[in-house]
Amino acid sequence: MCYSTAMGGRIAIGIDVGGTKTAIASYDTAGWKLLKQKRFPTRKDEGFGTVLEDALSIADSWKTPDTVALGCGAPGLIRATDGSILRMPNIAGGDGFPLKKYLEKRFGIPVTVENDSNCFTLGEALGGAGKGCNVVVGITMGTGVGGGIVVEGKLFRGADGFAGEIGHMLLRPGNPPYETEDSRGEVEQFLSGTAMLKRCEAAKAAQDLLEGGTCAFLHTEIVLETAWLCTNVTHLINPSIIVFGGGTGRALKPYLTTIRDEMTRWIMQGTPLPQLAVAQLDDPATRGAAMLAYRQVR
Repeated sequence: MCYSTAMGGRIAIGIDVGGTKTAIASYDTAGWKLLKQKRFPTRKDEGFGTVLEDALSIADSWKTPDTVALGCGAPGLIRATDGSILRMPNIAGGDGFPLKKYLEKRFGIPVTVENDSNCFTLGEALGGAGKGCNVVVGITMGTGVGGGIVVEGKLFRGADGFAGEIGHMLLRPGNPPYETEDSRGEVEQFLSGTAMLKRCEAAKAAQDLLEGGTCAFLHTEIVLETAWLCTNVTHLINPSIIVFGGGTGRALKPYLTTIRDEMTRWIMQGTPLPQLAVAQLDDPATRGAAMLAYRQVR
């Protein structure tokens, strides 16, 4: 689909850098209509510079005089003060990179850099499964596990911008489910797609993890662990809804009722349970990134 400047609209571009795939999309900000979209594998083995250039070369070709903002969601810890990357666990070479400054210089338009799961959660809160809910928690399960919190349509970032790092919450402290030098026992070591492939080495593809009989022994464990995680999140934040995303998170859809039933065993009596849902949008992270960036120019 092509966009003509004769339409008189403003365009915002959103980029979602993931550990497995990267997505870029452009939107007409008048109604947030998707104009263009492209997805491609993240070449993380070649380092962050290559990963970034793969996305930015497309953004360069899409930029028009009507392009007024660019938002980028990146995995890891993003400094709220300056949009630089503090830590990027799953892509080498990103630590310490001044991403916002670099993008502003390159494109000459307002730029927002945010954690990718925050962008996902905002997209779903404003136009997806969480639309109309006042407290939305997003949990993304893919290469890693990320999270975001949106309250009354605005991201909750915490004191330093690092709120919502759900993947680094401890699930079974000191007792990860496979042999590893990192014995934290954090959520990401249990519920990321990467971790599940280590827990069920018979899986030939991601869909084997939560479908069919190949990894059947794992299904009950995942339901229980996800229920523990959601119970902790519920007691801490009291969300209206928890929305799962990422390839592994979306695969939880057949288990949501069972997870919610399991939560009733652990939740403090009388505590309201949140809705559980998988992402409704095809493009929540790029959409959320673009929306964040456009808020600077409205």
